[in-house]
Amino acid sequence: MSHAPSPAGPSNHTRPVPASAGRAADAPPRPARGGTALVTGASSGIGAAVARRLAAEGGWRLVLNGRDVTRLEQVAAQSGALALPADLTRPGADRRLTGLALDHLGRLDLLVAGAGVGWAGEFTGMPAARIDEIVGLDLLATVHLVRTVLPHMVAAGSGRIVLIGSLAGSVGVRGEAVYSAAKAALATFADCLRYELRGTGVGVGHVVPGVVDTPFFDRRGTPYARSWPRPVPVERVADAVCAAALHGRDEVYVPGWLRLPARVRGAAPGLYRRLAARFG
Repeated sequence: MSHAPSPAGPSNHTRPVPASAGRAADAPPRPARGGTALVTGASSGIGAAVARRLAAEGGWRLVLNGRDVTRLEQVAAQSGALALPADLTRPGADRRLTGLALDHLGRLDLLVAGAGVGWAGEFTGMPAARIDEIVGLDLLATVHLVRTVLPHMVAAGSGRIVLIGSLAGSVGVRGEAVYSAAKAALATFADCLRYELRGTGVGVGHVVPGVVDTPFFDRRGTPYARSWPRPVPVERVADAVCAAALHGRDEVYVPGWLRLPARVRGAAPGLYRRLAARFG
């Protein structure tokens, strides 16, 4: 499941915080190493790991977004990036963030959309406010941000968008109905964009992690208690994001074997549902 910054400590406005220290004609170009990138959900977890990974690659100028100002500034300082804290669910936050990022970077070669939250428990007991928060941040805020960034990439004739999804969106997970629905919508959104952008020079990648070793599960209200599958290091997901961004990968599962249950569900949905009902 995808992992994201804590909803604690949101910033309701966007303000810059300087950090210290030959292809097919209709295929999007693969970005050269280095460039400019905006990473959301960068306060912690996957977004923070992606920021550190891009910084380690060298040649990247980074703008980082998150809702926890203190943690975001720390990650930005480690990555040599500019921190732009903002709550992307606020009206107009997508336009303000994009404008400030373009003012600082001049152009955007890469958008990594990793902002999101989760919640676990029976759907009938889920607070209405949490439904709105998950759909608002995990899906709507991402869609609005992509809508704002995309015209600049299309005008430039190049760029890459990488959406952070979740295995929950591919197979559905018991006790995570709304989160699974939001991530499933994000996966379909990625597919549709890919079709629309054919020939524009802009590509869309979709990274699909399973269980990742981040604070996500503690923050969603229910720790991860299963002995299998074991959580993978967050750095593996950051590597997958770089594969999607730098090598033009459309869809990357982390770990790779998780593609199998998604395929079983697609090929034999009845069998998959019986197995899922039995084993969870």
